[in-house]
Amino acid sequence: NGTANVGTITLGGGAVARNCQLSGTITTNLVIPRRAGTVYSLSGRVQVGVDVGAAGGAGTSAILTIEPGVTFFGSSGADFLLVNRGSQLFAEGTATQPIIFTARDNVVGTATANSKGLWGGVVILGRAPLSDCATGSPTNPGGTRTDCSGVVEGTNANYGGAVPTDNSGRIAFFQVRYSGFEVQPGNELNGITLAGVGSGTFFQNVQVYNSSDDGIEWFGGRVNGRNLVGLGNDDDTFDMDLGYQGFNQFLLGIQTASANHVIEGDSNGNENAEPRTKWSMSNATFVSTQTTADEAAILLRGGMDFAAFNSVISGPGWCLDVDSAITMQASGAAGDEAGPPRFESVFLSCPNAFTDDGNVTVAAIQALFTAGSNNTTNGTSTLSGIFINGANETARPVFNVTSINSFYNAVTYIGAVRDAADTRFQGWTCGLYSSTPACTAVPTIPTT
Repeated sequence: NGTANVGTITLGGGAVARNCQLSGTITTNLVIPRRAGTVYSLSGRVQVGVDVGAAGGAGTSAILTIEPGVTFFGSSGADFLLVNRGSQLFAEGTATQPIIFTARDNVVGTATANSKGLWGGVVILGRAPLSDCATGSPTNPGGTRTDCSGVVEGTNANYGGAVPTDNSGRIAFFQVRYSGFEVQPGNELNGITLAGVGSGTFFQNVQVYNSSDDGIEWFGGRVNGRNLVGLGNDDDTFDMDLGYQGFNQFLLGIQTASANHVIEGDSNGNENAEPRTKWSMSNATFVSTQTTADEAAILLRGGMDFAAFNSVISGPGWCLDVDSAITMQASGAAGDEAGPPRFESVFLSCPNAFTDDGNVTVAAIQALFTAGSNNTTNGTSTLSGIFINGANETARPVFNVTSINSFYNAVTYIGAVRDAADTRFQGWTCGLYSSTPACTAVPTIPTT
């Protein structure tokens, strides 16, 4: 089926499974089946297709399809999956049979709650716009240039173009565990990298656990997301940069003590280069662990545009930091500038709601935040089970987010999880509920 039989592997618990290995570059349409007693592995840099270029017409397009319930593992940082521009990944699990990409240690039962960075990660590249061109002239602006490409850290692979609706496939009910190997100092693969990925791509019900870098990072692109979970990731849970513009709803970001920000948002080094990063989210629940002022749960900088609706942010330190006056500038000040960050029905529960690390004052951030409707600055968290709404969250008024964009579902509550009866994240995730497996547990390998 396009894989190599490389023998057997003894799983944690003692069962023996066939190891079918995927390597090299896929240049046709390949299906990875769910097969009894079989686990799959990545050998080195596994590429789907050959880059077709920013404008298309070059390279080779291919499709990789992965059936529900399949588990892949990597053994080192050299092992990762990369989907090139013009090619597609169809990895659609189900609520009871998620697709899992993890580390060999997890499969053989030696991974622990502290294990991170054990293999590469998943990189998906598309032809949607970005702001800063590594190729093409002039370097800026990007956005509509068909010769504009960026280069993804850790891969030297190109992404970007002028196709906002580009389609890189469908990813759903999909877990990535223990990824984020450091290629060189300061240069790591994320759990999932979405670079120049267009709005034609389906990206929902996705979890990243214990990445040593970011959980999910967007570089440019237009893909929207729903039901996204980051748990235990070391750097930022969600990171967006270089002109990413999208809508994201029902987000869980739960940190461990070694993490930085739940959200780190940036636009670009030039700050006013277009397209500007525009992140819009609704129904997020972010649980920070940081107790230092420069590691606020949400960091916005670089002139990015940001909007948060119906969300809960809690932690023992600081909730929100806005850097750079240009991030605060008024709508219409420069090109596609949408105005200063916007907050509607957002519940902050941190000892210090805002922080100033030497640029935008606490007073200015507070005035911005309180200008929105039904925002709570110093709320008392009643979250149970870490992330499930309690009485104080449930009591908050709800903003009509469908007035913002048709992607958003209408809601009657703030936060990602309405109450204990809300099953949105149950079944397909790990480590969130007592009724679902711990992320350290050996993934289930089909027996029939």
